[in-house]
Amino acid sequence: AGRRGGGFAEMKKCVVTGHRGMLGSYLMDYIPGAPGGDGFELTGLDYPEIDITDGDRVAALFADPPDILINCAAWTDVDGAESHEREAFSVNAVGPELLAHAARRSGSLLVHISTDFVFDGGKQTAYTESDQPAPRSVYGKSKLAGELAVAAIAPEHLIIRTAWLYGPNGRHFIDTILRISRETGELKVVNDQHGSPTFTGMLSRVLWRLATTGARGVFHVAGAGTCTWFDLARRAVALAGVEARIAPVSTEEFPRPAPRPKNSALDCSKAEAHLGEKLPPWPDGLQEYIKGS
Repeated sequence: AGRRGGGFAEMKKCVVTGHRGMLGSYLMDYIPGAPGGDGFELTGLDYPEIDITDGDRVAALFADPPDILINCAAWTDVDGAESHEREAFSVNAVGPELLAHAARRSGSLLVHISTDFVFDGGKQTAYTESDQPAPRSVYGKSKLAGELAVAAIAPEHLIIRTAWLYGPNGRHFIDTILRISRETGELKVVNDQHGSPTFTGMLSRVLWRLATTGARGVFHVAGAGTCTWFDLARRAVALAGVEARIAPVSTEEFPRPAPRPKNSALDCSKAEAHLGEKLPPWPDGLQEYIKGS
């Protein structure tokens, strides 16, 4: 029976906010065929149909409350957030806070997507969920504010931090690298920032399993292992069969408005312990994405 009962079996409800984005669009395709997914009535909502920063519209969304709400709506322009702080905090902090209040009132599970950028990058090894966040960028600060609101307000919450995300239906590093390498045959890529590249397909599969098997609290979900942007670019170009010269450069040689963590690799052993299996290495996700493109 669904959460709302009624004495007979009914479809449970799952709502994905930000469903036109890179992760949201993959979830919309994946959940109907996922284990247990056929037991859910799936609805996708995105701006302008839903504005998560508008309390009245959020309340209306919960008039018939979902069993699970997966919030993929976010301000993801890391550099743009530096000059649009109010807008970034509105979407990344105020919106999740409003969703959390509504989820608390309805008893819904709120699954909220966060980021490796909540860390400052000073740690030498991969970050665990118990490490203290200390974001350096406006984007990271706004995402941490959203996390804290969700954790404090919604009793039923699952916060998933991920990293270096790529997949169909979005702008990201992999597509940019492949386009430039095909157009110019050479490019320079930063080689002193370390992280955990993550394919939206892998994230969708793990997210759904965590959400439907009782995982609550904060979990890291990313491609297993770590690499630099240079390593990632070189592997992507090789998998795509593109002939290109890739030169490593330092962060100082490639300045950006928002500071980047030197190391934001995520330790996913908590998620692996819950699932009882290892997460796939990051090169596996990259191969799946490039071969499927």
